[in-house]
Amino acid sequence: MQTPHSPQSGEGRGVHGRGAAVNPDQRFSELHVDYDPGEGPEKVVTKFLRDHSSSIIAQHQSPDLPFSASLNPYRGCEHGCAYCYARPTHEYLGFSPGLDFESRIMVKENAPALLREALLKPSYKPVTLSLSGVTDCYQPIEKKLRITRGCLEVLAECRHPVVLITKNHLITRDVDLLAELARYHATAVYISITTLKPELAHKLEPRASAPKMRLEAIRMLHEAGVPVGVATAPIIPGLNDSEIPALIEAAQAAGAQFAGYTVVRLPFAVKDVFKAWLDQHFPGMKDKILNRIEETQGRTMSHGEFGKRLKGVGVWSEQTAALFRVALTRAGLLHRRPEVSAEAFRRPRDPGGQMELF
Repeated sequence: MQTPHSPQSGEGRGVHGRGAAVNPDQRFSELHVDYDPGEGPEKVVTKFLRDHSSSIIAQHQSPDLPFSASLNPYRGCEHGCAYCYARPTHEYLGFSPGLDFESRIMVKENAPALLREALLKPSYKPVTLSLSGVTDCYQPIEKKLRITRGCLEVLAECRHPVVLITKNHLITRDVDLLAELARYHATAVYISITTLKPELAHKLEPRASAPKMRLEAIRMLHEAGVPVGVATAPIIPGLNDSEIPALIEAAQAAGAQFAGYTVVRLPFAVKDVFKAWLDQHFPGMKDKILNRIEETQGRTMSHGEFGKRLKGVGVWSEQTAALFRVALTRAGLLHRRPEVSAEAFRRPRDPGGQMELF
């Protein structure tokens, strides 16, 4: 038995090439389906669905985030990171935050056109955009669809400030546009690296670039004059926290100029996905890791207060912060990225407007 949109794997079994081993019910559904043991395909095929959003810039007021506007060409993410905090966003679309999140991808094909339309409005005032604020704008399908590149072409034309974060080497394809934006101090990039261990990265983030390729992306961006740093995120206690000094050192050697980190949090059904992932890959470490996450999130899996969710609370969080500061100082990296500027912003060309007179 299965719902129309929900590929399902057996409880606790791995699904080839996927981060989630389960497809938990989405919390807004009134239908609950119990699966027979062992039922479900061993391989889930990704499907791409058109997203008919009429706008592309999302505004928010979260004090936890250093930006107030974001641009997300995709909803859902094929990278399949087992810990991804964005998984519950798929529930608003009627999908599960488990396998659905990484195999049912909503694609905003007209994102570049919507972006141009928004920037053309006389009332629009440029603010720093985050690309992406939710799911990775360089997930595998971007290589074919080039939607993120289309958005960057608009932003580069306008010299509009944008900060990117990704864990995919594919960003190097767009180094020409990023270098152009960097000429006007209008961009900065974070490359997210959770671990330097290829085998752990493959289990934790099955369809993201390997750690060595992410370091190569840092090198290429740095050599092109693009301000680039590393996000050692998320830090998962008992799993990758001991790697902080090595991660910072490797990123600095590749050309990173700044660094940041967050600790893991597991909101809503993310905790079920991550628990199943631990059962599959690290059953002997499961209780230790989950207990430590609870400790850092105020005896929950995701702290409810702004200012405490991303850095955690308690002794372990304090030790993590101290370890990060020492590693940063030794590497000579900045704790904050350089500010990006909207000073050079100009309106985009209006494809439907009158021709310019020369």
